[in-house]
Amino acid sequence: MGLKIVVLAKQVPDTRNVGKDAMKADGTVNRGALPAIFNPEDLNALEMALHIKDLRPDTEVTILTMGPPRAAEIIREAIYRGADNGFLITDRKFAGSDTLATSYAISMAVKKVNPDMVIAGRQAIDGDTAQVGPQVAEKLDWPQVTYAEEVLFLNDDKIGIKRRLENGVESVESTFPTLITVHSSAPACRARNAKRVMTYKHARTFTELQEEVRDYTELYDQRPYLSICEWNVETIEADPEHLGLSGSPTKVKKIDNVVLQQKDSMVLTDSNQDVELLMANLISGHIIG
Repeated sequence: MGLKIVVLAKQVPDTRNVGKDAMKADGTVNRGALPAIFNPEDLNALEMALHIKDLRPDTEVTILTMGPPRAAEIIREAIYRGADNGFLITDRKFAGSDTLATSYAISMAVKKVNPDMVIAGRQAIDGDTAQVGPQVAEKLDWPQVTYAEEVLFLNDDKIGIKRRLENGVESVESTFPTLITVHSSAPACRARNAKRVMTYKHARTFTELQEEVRDYTELYDQRPYLSICEWNVETIEADPEHLGLSGSPTKVKKIDNVVLQQKDSMVLTDSNQDVELLMANLISGHIIG
């Protein structure tokens, strides 16, 4: 029997290539200066879900992402790699949500999908909190396995997972339904499939279709699988008081933008003279001594 898996994914600014224009004067991220990418560890989570689908071909893998309309791009990216479908949670009422409000919205959407398993990346590179996955599990009242690295076994009742810990690994089991967060040491996600790219390249949400110049009405009537579901607050039956700024107790007091700049380098040999020169520079720079 196949499983119904939801993969939580997020479109994030590429904070791995931060420059001097990455932050605005008010301390918020200048998203316009950074390219939007698929959160790296969510790709690891997608691969774990697709691996389970390889083991059980009748498994359904659904992508669930929360963000502005442009975040639908990562749903298409996931479908190109093997996911079956996706849902975009988007609404202005979500603006300003911290991890508590975000996990509430996602948990309400997960209840609507009603999967056997939720798999997510350990954390997103724009926040690095690693809180959303565990908070979703808490709100669903599901068991959770964090820092997952590998699926050890899978049967109708439970799943075995190898976890990556700071000083080693641990093997654990969990019954269904369960939530798993995946570590970056897990296998990297497979590449796009060319046939799937050609099949789903016109997949769009309702909002995206409104912005298209060309009329795709006939195409979508003939190929309903190209429609990406778009949900708002009313669709997931969430309480607006628990969303956005009103549902977010976290307040950011100050953010400093620190950009590390390249300094002069030294090429050293194993000669005594070079070693003495290095020690002299370290002492004079108050790095040691």
